[in-house]
Amino acid sequence: MSGFVEKPEPLQVPGLVHLHTGKVRDLYRNEAGDLVMVASDRMSAYDWVLPTLIPDKGRVLTQLSLWWFDQLTDLAPNHVISTELPAGAPADWQGRTLICKSLDMVPVECVARGYLTGSGLVEYNQSRTVCGLALPEGLTDGSELPTPIFTPATKAEVGEHDENVSYEEVVRQVGEETASALREATLAVYSRARDIARERGVLLADTKFEFGYDGETLILADEVLTPDSSRFWPAGEWQPGRAQPSFDKQFVRDWLTSAESGWDRKSEQPPPALPQEVVDATRAKYIEAYERLTGVSW
Repeated sequence: MSGFVEKPEPLQVPGLVHLHTGKVRDLYRNEAGDLVMVASDRMSAYDWVLPTLIPDKGRVLTQLSLWWFDQLTDLAPNHVISTELPAGAPADWQGRTLICKSLDMVPVECVARGYLTGSGLVEYNQSRTVCGLALPEGLTDGSELPTPIFTPATKAEVGEHDENVSYEEVVRQVGEETASALREATLAVYSRARDIARERGVLLADTKFEFGYDGETLILADEVLTPDSSRFWPAGEWQPGRAQPSFDKQFVRDWLTSAESGWDRKSEQPPPALPQEVVDATRAKYIEAYERLTGVSW
């Protein structure tokens, strides 16, 4: 069992209908039928949404996504209509709210990997494949792959784990035409983002995208290229053969699995609150990622 340690009550806002509370985002629909997506400061780890918030996290995710959408607009249209606050919304939604097109979402997590780590490394060590794609011998944790690969996953409910699947399984689920379009768009966007990040001293190890259709047009949706959806590594410290330092929630993961937390990940007990030093270090990492990538001070 996992999920929310304590699921928040959705805020009721006049003119908005609450649709869904996810790990990080709350989703509403406005009277025009558009989606209103509000990024919270919630933190998830090991399929749990933790009881402790990370200040500014929702704004970092939103502002970094907007920056990336601008870099990618010629490659992939996106779902953003406006960043204006809906009438009646609380002031603290400012900077973390997007009004977006309502799309016919494709139920596939579109993962691109340029480096071997995480669940890809686990599968590689067992079979020399990732999502059924054969890879060369001799790769290790952090190795750069010969070419970026599309390694999709099925979307899981909150508290469940996304499951890696083969390209053939995606074809079975959504059809050859859509599967091919997803793979092409995912690898094109990843390659552009990888090059932009590398110029700024950051390696984009892997990332996941979500897409939906607006009529016949495939649209990039949700968040994009944030520390929540991507592994960013400082290029100057990259050293294959070990776990890489990263701009993400690694401080949280490390503390939760340490003796200090007293939490047994294999139990059904929810994880404890985070200590202030872990909160501060995690917030600093998210802001550092934003500043390194955008060149803008937070």
